[in-house]
Amino acid sequence: MGTVFSFDLRDPVTRPVHRALEEAVAWLHHVDEVFSTYRPGSVISRLGRGEPVPERYGPEVAEVFALCEEAAHTTGGWFSHTPGGRLDPSGMVKGWAVERVSQMLYAVGGHNTCVNGGGDIQLRGEAAPGTPWRIGIAHPARPGELAAVVTGRDLAIATSGTAERGAHVLDPHTGRPAIALLSLTLTGRHLTRTDAYATAALAMGAGARDWVEALDGHEALGITATGEVWRTPGLPGATGAGP
Repeated sequence: MGTVFSFDLRDPVTRPVHRALEEAVAWLHHVDEVFSTYRPGSVISRLGRGEPVPERYGPEVAEVFALCEEAAHTTGGWFSHTPGGRLDPSGMVKGWAVERVSQMLYAVGGHNTCVNGGGDIQLRGEAAPGTPWRIGIAHPARPGELAAVVTGRDLAIATSGTAERGAHVLDPHTGRPAIALLSLTLTGRHLTRTDAYATAALAMGAGARDWVEALDGHEALGITATGEVWRTPGLPGATGAGP
């Protein structure tokens, strides 16, 4: 998926947890082979070229496409898995994959974990007994600096922005790069939808703040092209953010 995944486990790594971790890594490689837009031979790349794909991949692809359609409806079309007319469900797949492997670890006793896929994070439990997780939000215009620190338990955090890949998110209504925001960080409970909604909110630009404030169960931190930092009132435990 063109990025790095990491696992931070704060529970004892029992044999079932270790086995689940191995299975999670293997499954992530499988997801990359199916959905990566960087691999010419992936299922998604082949579908994008109109080529047939093996039937065994159908259920996973159908699940992701259904989630994409749901996100497109919820966001009023600001989320799209065909930006610029090209098949690309990346805005959904990474969050979906991270949440899935987090669930795999939880099912076998990994109740206090942080799974990080390129800055999109699913948190379970706590960093230590009585201590919430603390996640720094990088400032896209100031390398090495944090725009804010978010704290919480059982939390999903997704950031969409220009720092790593430039203006790669397209406005689905115009087909042009979304440049009004340098970054948009969204928090929620489940990363699958939180990640997709973060992509949509970045594409919205100036309208993102009002949209997130009306979105149940989610909060946001935005950084505009001029460097202004804003956050919605319920951003969990945020410190260092703007008004």
